[in-house]
Amino acid sequence: MIKEKIEKLKGKTILITGVAGFIGSNLCEFLLNHDITVKGLDNFATGHLSNIQNLKGHKNFEFLEADICSLKDCQIACQGVDFVLHQAALGSVPRSIEDPIRTNNANISGFLNMLVASKDQGVQRFVYAASSSTYGDSKSLPKVEQNIGKPLSPYAITKYVNELYAENFKLIYNLDSIGLRYFNVFGRKQDPNGAYAAVIPKFVIQLMKHQSPVINGDGTFSRDFTYIDNVIQMNILAITTDNNDALNQVYNTAVGDRTTILEMAHLLKTYLSAFDSKIADIEIKHGPNRKGDVPHSLASIEKAEKRLGYKPTHEFKEGLKEAVNWYWKHY
Repeated sequence: MIKEKIEKLKGKTILITGVAGFIGSNLCEFLLNHDITVKGLDNFATGHLSNIQNLKGHKNFEFLEADICSLKDCQIACQGVDFVLHQAALGSVPRSIEDPIRTNNANISGFLNMLVASKDQGVQRFVYAASSSTYGDSKSLPKVEQNIGKPLSPYAITKYVNELYAENFKLIYNLDSIGLRYFNVFGRKQDPNGAYAAVIPKFVIQLMKHQSPVINGDGTFSRDFTYIDNVIQMNILAITTDNNDALNQVYNTAVGDRTTILEMAHLLKTYLSAFDSKIADIEIKHGPNRKGDVPHSLASIEKAEKRLGYKPTHEFKEGLKEAVNWYWKHY
């Protein structure tokens, strides 16, 4: 089905913001591999040139080193663009707690710049990275799109404001959009280093170095870990759907299953032990709970299945094994 959808993009130009980041670079590579024209924008605040180094010479790829916090940069980037896949943001709940102003500037002011530029330049559809953090203190499981709680971090606030702005731009300017609430995305090219590294790549590298990973809390918090290929599928479905009822909505982008942090850590040990038997004996340690963390995360993917035709290709264990293999080869 995705092959049929891709055919609709032939002759179109797609702008990916945050193209040197984890998700953006995977989207770019996928589209270029299917002979789609891509413009990419990144300021390398969190993205890495190495993620797109092999793509920069591609005949269908134009790269702009630019910043979404500059409206002028956004206007230039959106010229001649049919669809926008807006991935640029400052992620991480802890980062937003430590530096809420910088997070707000990138995630709200930058987002608004991209909406204005998309409107001004006649972009047909604006697809953006929303977040499961929007569910906040809502305790109901699974998470359904229309029921959210109060946000638990500045990051979560910024992502909710994105949804409000996108809805408003449809109402006032008739700009079509789709928001994808990502649930703990992981996979190849995700940065394992730095203070705000996501838990899976961080633990992988620590175990490969024979270091003990430290879980925040007792490890019973659970997540709907979502492999990158499922996220790519959702983005493609979002920019190609012909279903008008699917537009101007937000969708959970997940698998619809949950795994505790402790279970995930033990699976990493198992998969990595196939390469290095010593990893099986590494102790998993525990630290204090982290501010702003949501205890449990589990998505209902029914809306995405019905309106977009979404069908996850990778369950968690399958995706985790692929990710581990990638890290073993590259680190």
